[in-house]
Parts: sequence; C-alpha cells; structure tokens
Amino acid sequence: MKFAKQSAMALGFGLMIVGSAVAAPKNKHDGTWKVQMVTDAGICGSSYSYDIVVEKGNVRYIPNAGEASADVYGRIAPSGAVNLDIRRSSAKVDALGSLKGRTGSGTWKVDQYGCTGRWTAQKSANTVEAKL
Repeated sequence: MKFAKQSAMALGFGLMIVGSAVAAPKNKHDGTWKVQMVTDAGICGSSYSYDIVVEKGNVRYIPNAGEASADVYGRIAPSGAVNLDIRRSSAKVDALGSLKGRTGSGTWKVDQYGCTGRWTAQKSANTVEAKL
C-alpha cells in the first residue's frame, strides 16, 4: 500500500512537471521577423535582407533560396534585448539592439572584416511561417 501511494505521488509529480514544460510561457517577441542590415563601414556588402524566427526567445535563421544557413547563438530576452552571435562560414557577426512591439533596431559588426552597420526589423507574423 505504501509503495502504491508513493508511486501515485511520483506519477502525479511527474505529470505536473511535464504539464509545466508544455505550458511554458511564450516570449512576446516570438514569431517571424524581416531584418534589414545596412553597412556603414568596411568591405562588407552595402545591405542585406533576411528572415529570422524567434521561438521562446531562441533565434533561428531562415536562409533565402540558394543561400547557406547560418548558426545563431544568443537569445531575445523577454525585455526585447537582442544580443546575438551569428556565424556563417568564417564570418562572425555580433548584433546588439532591441525589439519593441512589432519593430526593432540595433547595430552589428564583423571584426575580422572591419565591418560595422545598423539593422532594423519588422515583425511579419506572430507565428512561425514555414518556408519551403
């Protein structure tokens, strides 16, 4: 009887933990964002445009057709603070800034190429848009 009671309690506690994980709060910045980057200095191209997805504060890059993927490290804080390290091939981009509502802005740099610039973002959807 004691074993059955402990097992039931453990099962109930386990279900409570699983339920909490499933019901984890969504970050208000979650969704798909269109980002424009403009180069102010350095040998980088003059401008870039790309899409990112934010899910529970985690960022994922969506490559355009024929484009190589990029690894994105860092998060979007619940406050909207952006602090990302983006790596593609040998280039490492450091991006800082903030998101507020459906817009965002900040700065970026690629030290190894002496590039610096600005970025702006517009939220295009509150949910993740699939790109085939």
